[in-house]
Amino acid sequence: MNEQRQPRIGIIGAGAVGGFYGFMLAQVGFEVHYLLRSDYEAVNRHGLRISSAVHGELHQPQVHAWHDPADMPPCDWVFVAAKTTSNTALAPIINQVAAQHAKVVLLQNGFGVEDQIRPLLDEHLHLLGGLCFIYVHRSAPGVIKHQAQGGVNLGYHSGPASGEGGDAIAQQGVSFFQQAGLDSKVLKVLEQARWQKLVWNIPYNGLSVLLNSDIEQLMSEAHSRELITQLMDETIAAAQACGYPLPDTMVQALLKYTDAMPAYFPSMYHDFAQKRPMELQAIYHAPLAAAQAAGCSMPKTSMLVQTLEYLSAQ
Repeated sequence: MNEQRQPRIGIIGAGAVGGFYGFMLAQVGFEVHYLLRSDYEAVNRHGLRISSAVHGELHQPQVHAWHDPADMPPCDWVFVAAKTTSNTALAPIINQVAAQHAKVVLLQNGFGVEDQIRPLLDEHLHLLGGLCFIYVHRSAPGVIKHQAQGGVNLGYHSGPASGEGGDAIAQQGVSFFQQAGLDSKVLKVLEQARWQKLVWNIPYNGLSVLLNSDIEQLMSEAHSRELITQLMDETIAAAQACGYPLPDTMVQALLKYTDAMPAYFPSMYHDFAQKRPMELQAIYHAPLAAAQAAGCSMPKTSMLVQTLEYLSAQ
C-alpha cells in the first residue's frame, strides 16, 4: 500500500449496512468507492442519504459510485456487506477490485462465512470477519434509515499474516471506524464472536418472519419470549459443544438488551418481505451442521429453519 495516502476503501453491497459504514468513513475523509447494482442510478445521481435517530439527517450528494467492477480503482480495504447468499458469485469480483495484499472484511451475519469464501479468494489477500451491531435498513434506493447502535468489531481470519500480525491488521481497521466516531474493537477469537452473535440472530431473525412481528412484539408476548429463550439456550449449548463457551448470564443480558430496543424488524424479515433469498445457510444450516458434528442437537432451531425453508419455497 502506498503510505503517502490514506487507504482506499471499497464497499461491495452498498445497501443499508454497507451504505451506512461507507458514508460514516467518507464523512471523516476516507476515499470510499461503492460497487452498486440496482441502486447505481439513484446513488450516482443523488448520492447517499441517511435518516438517523442517532446522527440526524445526513446527505452526501456526490460519492464514488461504480456499476462495473472493472472500472473501480484497486482498493486497499474491501468491505463486503452483500448478503451471504451471493458470496460464491462475489469472490471473483472481490479479487478484481482488491489491491495487492488488500484486506477483505466480511460485514455479514452467520457462521462459517469466512471458511466458505476463503478458498475462492486470491492467496495474497487478508481475510477478516466483521460483526456489526446496528439497526438499519434501506428504505429506498440510496436512502438508509438508521434506528440505533452502529458498532462494528473486526477479527482476523486468514491470509499472509498470522498471530499478532493479524491482530495488528484488525486493529488498523478498527481505527478507521473509531475515527468515524463508531464503537469498534478487535475480536481475538472470531469464531466465538460469531457464535455469540448467533445467540441473538437465530431466534429473532427467523421468528420475525414466521410470526410476522417486530422485535418489540416478539418480546411483549409470553409464549414467543419463552421460545426465544429456548432458542438462545440451544445456541449457547451448541457453542459450548463446539469449544466456544459463552457466559452463563448471556441469555438474561440479551433479553434485557432487546427489551430496551426500538420496534425493529431484523434483516431476514426485510429479505422475506421483499422476496429476496433469506440467509438460511449462514444463520441456521451452518451452525446446525457444526453442532451436529460436535454431537449436539438443536431441535427447536432445526424446526425453525425447516419452517423457513417451506416459506422460502412458496
